[in-house]
Amino acid sequence: MKIYKIAAAALLLAFASLSWSFREDLFQVSKNLDIFASLYKEVNINYVEETNASSLMRSSIDAMLEKLDPYTEYVPESEVEDYKLKYVSTQYGGIGASTIFIEGKLFVNEVSEGYPADKQGLKPGDQLVKINGNEVKGKERAQVSQLLRGPRGSAVELLIIRDGSVMTKSLIRDEIKQPNVSYSGMTADNIAYIRLDKFLENSAQEVKDAAVTLGKLQPKGMVLDLRYNGGGILQEAVKIVNIFVNKDVLIVTQKGRNPQKTISYKTQNQPLFPDIPLVVLISGSSASASEIVAGALQDLDRAIIVGQRSFGKGLVQQTFNLPYNSLVKVTVAKYFTPSGRCIQAMDYAHKDANGKTPKIADSLMTRFNTKIGRSVYDGNGVYPDVVVNTPKYSPITISLLNKNLFFDYANSYKKNNKTIAAAGSFQITDADYTAFVSSLAGKDYSYTSRTERLLSDLRAEAEKENKLPAVKADLDDLKEKMLGAKKTDLITFKPEIKRALETQIVSRYYYERGKVEQAFQYDKELNAARGLLNNNAKMLAILKGEGEYKTIGSPIKTIAAAVDHD
Repeated sequence: MKIYKIAAAALLLAFASLSWSFREDLFQVSKNLDIFASLYKEVNINYVEETNASSLMRSSIDAMLEKLDPYTEYVPESEVEDYKLKYVSTQYGGIGASTIFIEGKLFVNEVSEGYPADKQGLKPGDQLVKINGNEVKGKERAQVSQLLRGPRGSAVELLIIRDGSVMTKSLIRDEIKQPNVSYSGMTADNIAYIRLDKFLENSAQEVKDAAVTLGKLQPKGMVLDLRYNGGGILQEAVKIVNIFVNKDVLIVTQKGRNPQKTISYKTQNQPLFPDIPLVVLISGSSASASEIVAGALQDLDRAIIVGQRSFGKGLVQQTFNLPYNSLVKVTVAKYFTPSGRCIQAMDYAHKDANGKTPKIADSLMTRFNTKIGRSVYDGNGVYPDVVVNTPKYSPITISLLNKNLFFDYANSYKKNNKTIAAAGSFQITDADYTAFVSSLAGKDYSYTSRTERLLSDLRAEAEKENKLPAVKADLDDLKEKMLGAKKTDLITFKPEIKRALETQIVSRYYYERGKVEQAFQYDKELNAARGLLNNNAKMLAILKGEGEYKTIGSPIKTIAAAVDHD
């Protein structure tokens, strides 16, 4: 009886402490709101210059949230529709065309197959001058988007310039659906391929539909491509894993400071493809829900992950309504994969004096075990079972892209070539490449290479230390050699420039689907996945954790100090 009394007293004490803490928090919130409201009023009334009350408030809100993390953000009423399109829905009323500003002029960049812009013959390279009588010149991109979008069935009139001729295009807006699954199909060696670009509404159903359709063709395996997928809705990720994993299996747990935000998510249905060999492709841009899918399938030893280490976003956001139809998106929890690891890479709780966010240190990374006993680590994204490094674009290719010089040539190529080879086999010839290089004559595609930046830094340091006279001749000589080397960059980097140019050209004939199929020719990660799916012994060795596959993504410097969590 005495024990029960002690326990009851301890419980009451804990409850009283919790209640006191809660009341103290409420008092601090109320106190600071009073201070802020008074300060806001006095500044607006008494400041020497005219102030903009809305602008001041927005600056205050943004400054406050900036102290937290980049995913906690305020959304005013004017931005709610764009927010929903980015994070929730994939549908809007419009014409089905993307635009691009080049030297202050607005051009059609790409058109989507089967939508109003395509049906009415709008083409990449068409210059948009007026939208429903409104001059485009001087407008921001957001203003242009608002003019092009509107209710389904409403009319929009475009004044365009094409090859020097002015013409009018009348279109009827339609419901534009940007699918989560941008591509699905079979490879030449009978492997099903599904590319998922985002995890917005209905993404799980789209993956399911694609998988069922491809499954009827009896593929030897399946590739789920999550590269460059920045994530979206957590519940959609759980449903996608459920396509391949048995019912009632823990997929992800979110844990927040508020106990109500601590939730475990398990699979709810019987899987459609519990046994199909599966490879998931990820990149450094795969984040959030992409990492939930990849991390869960890795922890459950259900799929082989191929590519590069993922982004490392282990945080969950929830949207809350605010007065006057505005919203706030708040980071409410961290999420943990089935093994118990959190793959969050940036430590937003411990910014330095300059506001810079550090990465989770290797020494703090903890080891966890997959279902079969392979070692995986937290704190730095999902590390792939099979690493395939892809080279980054060179500075010259980036410059050609940023200055839209591929865009111009692709448009002229389409005018001069009515048809091209099938998207999956299309390549430009050496004569085509020579013509592209010739088209650059007189155009600015200047850039600063990394070596040039290092030389500039070295010159600055030498000058600080009064050593420039001693090394100036050598530095000048190196600079001249670098300028000479840059003149041959169009030859040196021909393969990657050629691939980027082919992507632009093929989209003029085969739209988005053609771009995907054409890129298969050069896709190292996909080729690695296909190689695995054609090698059952290798697949089994990786999933069983044999040899080098026993440990995945170990922080080598601190592996001896890693803590085990079995």
